[in-house]
Amino acid sequence: MVKEALSEAEGRMKGATKILEESLATLRTGRASPALIEKLEVEYYGTPTPLMQLATISAPEPRLLTIKPFDPGSLKNIERAILASDLGLTPGNDGKLIRLMIPALTEERRRELVKATHHRAEEARVAVRNVRRDVHNDLREFEKEKLISEDDLKRGEEDLQKMTDKMVEKIDDLVKRKETEIMEV
Repeated sequence: MVKEALSEAEGRMKGATKILEESLATLRTGRASPALIEKLEVEYYGTPTPLMQLATISAPEPRLLTIKPFDPGSLKNIERAILASDLGLTPGNDGKLIRLMIPALTEERRRELVKATHHRAEEARVAVRNVRRDVHNDLREFEKEKLISEDDLKRGEEDLQKMTDKMVEKIDDLVKRKETEIMEV
């Protein structure tokens, strides 16, 4: 009973940290990274499709991304999606390839990105704490219904807290790494 509840909690907590990782990958830093645009939705034959399914994305230089569509007819749609996104990048199209120059970040913009990073991290921490609360309530319910003993409840609560602490620590490490990457000139 307790093991199932704890394994469910672990899965949900890992999901929250995975979402944070993916979210942080889309935050722009001074360096070009294909992760910045690969999940960008592009209208392709009437269907929103992630850019990574429509083109090869590469970073040949530290401040340049190139996008080579599999279907040259999708160039205009990709260009339109980039312009409509909140990335603030202007695509250069030569008919076969789209080039995205990544400008250097200003100090003010870097601080805004760090704030956004901390905000996303706090959302992930709240998600982890909510999972802890839900599972904690489940464990108490099991004990009330005499499905588990008081000792099992205490052990389960301790294990749940250790798991929560470990996940919060992982979130903090992710944020520290991203903050270092953003502030790097």
